[in-house]
Order: sequence, then structure tokens, then C-alpha cells
Amino acid sequence: MPLLNETSYPLWGIFKNGHFNTIYKTISAHFKINYTRKRLFTDDDDFIDLDISSVSSKRVVIVIHGLEGSSKSSYILALTHYLNSKNTDVIAVNLRGCSGEPNKKLQTYHSGKTDDLDFIIKHVVANYNYNNINIVGFSLGGNLTLKYMGEYADKIPSLVKRAVAISAPCSLEDSSIQLAKSASYIYMNKFLKSLKVKALEKMATFPDNGLDIKAILSSKNFHDFDNVFTAPVFGYKSAQEYWHKNSSLGFLSLINKPTLLINALDDPFLMGRCYPFEIAEKHPYFSFLPTTYGGHVGFNSTFNKYNNLWVEQRVLNFLNDECSTSQ
Repeated sequence: MPLLNETSYPLWGIFKNGHFNTIYKTISAHFKINYTRKRLFTDDDDFIDLDISSVSSKRVVIVIHGLEGSSKSSYILALTHYLNSKNTDVIAVNLRGCSGEPNKKLQTYHSGKTDDLDFIIKHVVANYNYNNINIVGFSLGGNLTLKYMGEYADKIPSLVKRAVAISAPCSLEDSSIQLAKSASYIYMNKFLKSLKVKALEKMATFPDNGLDIKAILSSKNFHDFDNVFTAPVFGYKSAQEYWHKNSSLGFLSLINKPTLLINALDDPFLMGRCYPFEIAEKHPYFSFLPTTYGGHVGFNSTFNKYNNLWVEQRVLNFLNDECSTSQ
């Protein structure tokens, strides 16, 4: 499954601006979904909340949000709405601490915490009567999906057929460098504000944490924050070690089920190794669709949200084994 060609992403005017395309998705794609919540209790005495939108299908897509997102993120709602309309159930994952209620551990989630995804998939296999399970991840969830497909390649249940990653930071280091640039200040500021609030809440709940509160509060980018919070909390020596061990880039060669990555070349979150052209050219199972435009988890083309379903259609085409992007 080599590189795919972009042939049918029609857009005009301001939507060719990657920043506008990125931001517009967050304010426009608010579809109403009636979820049913299922709480899973983990082996380490914590919990993960799943939000399920069922149309009584035999096929389900497990959908994973991005950094500080949730099942209520606009891109999750848009995909859920579209898949439900095509007779497909959706299980929207809320990663630890992202469901509206703090989880019970100091540790929450991170870009490569695939053991939680494996736990969720095993639960779905054991407790639901689906005959076809697929995975779709956005941004951080995309990196998580790709890493899982490679890291667990020989242990993935046979019911899991395909996976799609959208706007995935395949190199966490390169993405962090890109987001530290002045042009990405608005995104970095938003992420850090949310992450710092959660970090302070965790430190108050777990006072014997050994973390440096001043260093956390003074963090100006992901390198700073991951160095003083994410890395030590999850047992890594540094941000660099955390990035290196959890970037999906190092796991793509191990993938042995059909997997698609869709990344826009104007994505303000991505650069360099986030675009694995050479790997896709030689890989029998990993496909890469680079689009000229689209921003980060945007892929809008008009001001009508019902006509902004290009990426959702591409996802379903791939899950249906229709790899052409011209439909």
C-alpha cells in the first residue's frame, strides 16, 4: 500500500490557509450525538470512560481523540455522525482524565500509552458481538493508533481489521519543535494552559509527587513541560527519551494490517519526519495520503459543515477497502 494521490479534496479561498482550516473545524463541526457511557475499570484500580453511539451494527470503529480532547471534540462528533449514518457503530474513547472527571492516578495518558488502547480493544472483543472492529485516531490519538498497530502487530485480535490515523505527529520531537515556533503560539498556549491546570490538580491530589511546581508553571513549550512533568511521571529520563520511545515513526515498519495515515502538508503542528513518504513507498500494509491543504484535523472546504466530510468519507472508503481517493 504505497503513497496515495490526493485527487478529490475541493476547497477554495480562505480554506487554503492551514491555520484557518485548523481553527474552523473546532467551531463548526458540532453534530449532536447521543452517547451511552461505559466505564471500564483498569487493572491498576483506575478507570477509562467510553462513549458509545450505536446503530445496532455488526461493525464498530473505535475512535481516539487528540491532546486534551474528548469524545465531545468536534472532529470526533463529525466522524461519529457520519459513520452512524453509514450503519456503523462508534466507540469514542476518553483517554484517562479526559472524560470530565479526573482519573484516580497521578498518571493520566500520553502520546504512546498503547497499553490502555490494548485493554479497551480486548474489552470490546470480549463483551460485544461485533464481527468487524476498526480503529481511527486523530492527532495524538493518531500517533497512538499507529504505534499500537506496529507495537502490538502480532498480538492484535483478528477482529481488528484496519486502522486510520489523521494529522498524526509520527515524530513527537519534530511536532514539538514545530509547535514551539512563534507561528504556533496560539496552539501551544492553549495546550499548556490546560495541561498546567491538570498538572496542578494532580500535584494537589498526590502531594508526595517529587515534581517541581515552579518548573511546570514556567514551561513555555512541550520540551519544557514534558521534561518536568510527562517524562518523570511516566518514568522517562527526559522529554527526548519520552518522544523517542513513543513516536509511531519507529513502529511503522512492524505494521501487518492495512493502515492509513492522512496528514496535510500545511499542518501547523507537523514537520519533517511526521511525513513518512519513504516508509509508505515500500510498505505492504501502510498507506500514506498527504494532502496539499487541510491544516490540523481540519480538512474543511466550505462553510457548510454537512459538506465538510471529505476526511470522514476517506476514512470509510479505506475501512471498506476502497482505497481510491477519487470517489
